[in-house]
Order: sequence, then C-alpha cells, then structure tokens
Amino acid sequence: MTVTDTAQKTSAGRGFRAFTARHLDQLTARAGLPPAERLAVRAVAEVLPFRTNNYVVDELIDWSAAPDDPIYRLTFPQKDMLPEEDVDHIAGLLRRDAPRREIQQAAHRVRMRLNPHPAGQLRLNRPVVDGHVLEGVQHKYRETVLFFPRQGQTCHAYCSYCFRWAQFVGEPDLRMAADDDGVQELVDYLLAHPEVTNVLITGGDAMIMSATVLRRYVEPLLALDQLESVRVGTKALAFWPRKFVTDPDAADLLALFEQVVRSGKNLALMAHFSHLRELETPIAEQAVSRIRSTGAVIRTQAPLIRSINDSALVWESMWRRQVRLGMVPYYMFVERDTGPADYFAVPLARGHEIFRDAYASVSGLARTVRGPSMSTTAGKVCVDGVVEVAGRKVFALHLIQARNPELVGRPFYAEYDPAAVWLSDLKPAFSDRFPLEESPGAAVPVCQ
Repeated sequence: MTVTDTAQKTSAGRGFRAFTARHLDQLTARAGLPPAERLAVRAVAEVLPFRTNNYVVDELIDWSAAPDDPIYRLTFPQKDMLPEEDVDHIAGLLRRDAPRREIQQAAHRVRMRLNPHPAGQLRLNRPVVDGHVLEGVQHKYRETVLFFPRQGQTCHAYCSYCFRWAQFVGEPDLRMAADDDGVQELVDYLLAHPEVTNVLITGGDAMIMSATVLRRYVEPLLALDQLESVRVGTKALAFWPRKFVTDPDAADLLALFEQVVRSGKNLALMAHFSHLRELETPIAEQAVSRIRSTGAVIRTQAPLIRSINDSALVWESMWRRQVRLGMVPYYMFVERDTGPADYFAVPLARGHEIFRDAYASVSGLARTVRGPSMSTTAGKVCVDGVVEVAGRKVFALHLIQARNPELVGRPFYAEYDPAAVWLSDLKPAFSDRFPLEESPGAAVPVCQ
C-alpha cells in the first residue's frame, strides 16, 4: 500500500495520520518531481523540518497543480530554499548513504547560518527569577507573556516558511519548552508582575495537546485576577479542523473554552491562515462555528509569503471570508529574518502595495487587520506606506507594539529602498538612527 493509499484510507476514517521526511520520496513523486529533485528536497528536509498529514494531503493540496500549488508550497520543502552548495553536499551524503551522524553534523552547520532564534528571543526575552531562567517563558512586551508547554511543541503540519522551525529539528539547544511543572513557575512569575494582563500559549501548536493536558496549563491561569485574556496560538483550524469537531476529545476541548469564558477572561484563538483554500472546506467552517459558540474569539494572522499568498486578491478573499465566518482579521506579517527567509521574502514596498490594495477592497469590519508588520528585536514595526517628505521618497513606519512602551505609535521614517525586505535593510531618514535604536528599553524584568 502506498503512502497515498494509506492517507486516503485514513482520511476516510477521519483519523489523524502524520507524514514525515521518510514519506517525502513517495509524496514528491506524486507531485511529478524527477528523482534528482526528490533527492534535493530530502536534503533540504535534513536541515528544515517537514511534517504534514492526511487532511492536508487529501483535502487541501491540488495535486494536479503540484509542485506549484500554493498549499503544496506551503507545506513541502523546495530544493532552492537553501544555498545550492549546501543542498548538493547533503544530497551527496544521502546518495552514498553516509553515517547518520555525518548528515546531522552537516545539517547543523547549515542551520547555524539561518538565524534560528530571531529578534533576540533567547537573549532578551527570558525571565529570570532568583538567578533561575524560566524555561519555556518569553516576556518581550510589558503586558504579554508567551508560554511554551513542552507537550505543545509540534504541529499537525509544518509551514515551510515557519519562523519557529528551530523548535522542530531535534536540537535541544535550539528548543524553547517549559518543564511539566513550568505552569506553577509561570503563575508565580505572573503574580510577581501584575503588569502582565494576558498570556499566549504557543509553540508549536497548543492544539496538538489533548484537552486534558491543555486544561492542566489553562486552569491555573483562570484564578489570576490580573489576567484579562488567554490567547492560544494555533494552525489547527487550517491543518486539522477535526480537532474541534470529530476528534475524541473535541467536546472536552470546547467545554474548556467555555470554562475560560465563564471565568470572565477573554479567550482568543490566534488562528494562522495562509491561503483562502484553508478556509473553504466544510469541516473548517464547522470548526469555526463550534469554537465561536463557546464565546471564544478567533483572530486571524499570517505572514506575506512569496509564491503562496503574495497577491492582494488572496488577502482580500481571506479577510472577507474570515469576516463572513465571524473571525477577526488581525495581522499581516512580514516574513521574519530566519530560516529560508530570502526564498520567501516579499520586498517591503511590494508588501505594502498588496496590503493597501486588499485593505481598500474590504469593508470596515475587515479593517481590524494591521500590517505589513515586522516582528523585530525592538517590537512590531508596521510599514504605513511610501510617502514624499521634504522632497524625499521615504517609508513611513511606526511601532504597533514595543519592548519600550514609550515607542508605541511613534512615527518614524526610512529611506525608500525598493529591494528592502527587513528593517535591517533600511537606513533612517532625517536622523542618524531610528527611534527604536535611541531608546530600546529595558530587558525583561529580573525578579530577585
């Protein structure tokens, strides 16, 4: 029985079946790739993570359009995502069946050149209590703490552009995760920091956990009066909506959502949708409806990615359908400066054009969305547009969120550069430095 036959049989039974790198050769053959290209894709998958599932394979990918199909590109490695010499070297090791350790060492060397932890997240955002670093906790913005439960550090399928790819490659030193008793450390930290009003449970994907496990992390937070909201980051609505409908613990999961809402907290699912097709299946619509019936709010976000959603029509269609289904468009992100960023990046000027054209084509209910937004070390930098000031063509920018709250909403300018894809590519206009460089703000508070 082939991988495809197994996927179709499993899909018919609605059970979850993951496909990993060992299935790549059969799946890429289905996409029509010749043997040499399939080997190159396997080489890329030695460096970057690959995982998909029967729902994505059977219900989202249009195999007649593969390998150019956007959902295929969203979930499958591409041979030119990494430098040709690196791909050729690792492919050569695979071809001669080199020892596993040699292949892993070669992959590690490539990973270290891919900025595995951008925006200073390991250096600047890790809370310290009595000299002890809280593992699996990130505190970058005053009001918000991110929590990475160990059981939630995988996904139903991986996005090929994922900025948290380092979580999934099996290198402990690159992974952020809280120990099993980490929730008590989190609660203690929150009590010591009453300025924190919301917690984002993230990963990976929190929805990979069973309802029973997720409850162990969520319930202790409900007793904290200071918390106004609990956020849950997830791609499950796109990659495994059956989690909320037909999975064995779907009812228990929805009951937990209702419990959070009854406690007086806002429950926000931060749902990741990269393409309209992820919103079009009946099971996805049913999942959205069931989640909303609990009182939870679904906010939507995704990065702008070349060859997948770099079209105003795609974003307009997504936002309109999200509003129709009762979701709240939230962010269009700029692809972060990590992993194969050069492969997926869209120039900032073009990104703003796409955002503007899509934004202009939707009603006010969809104009809750913000972007294009860069998640930089200092904070979320939004590209407001290209303007002419004092006879100079410049980018207008502002910080939506910042490590230093005094910088939030403060406009600043950068010299126009049509090729720029990230803040580091820009030069300040009318000043020697950007405001975020002048006043970066304090690091994460240290509790003594």
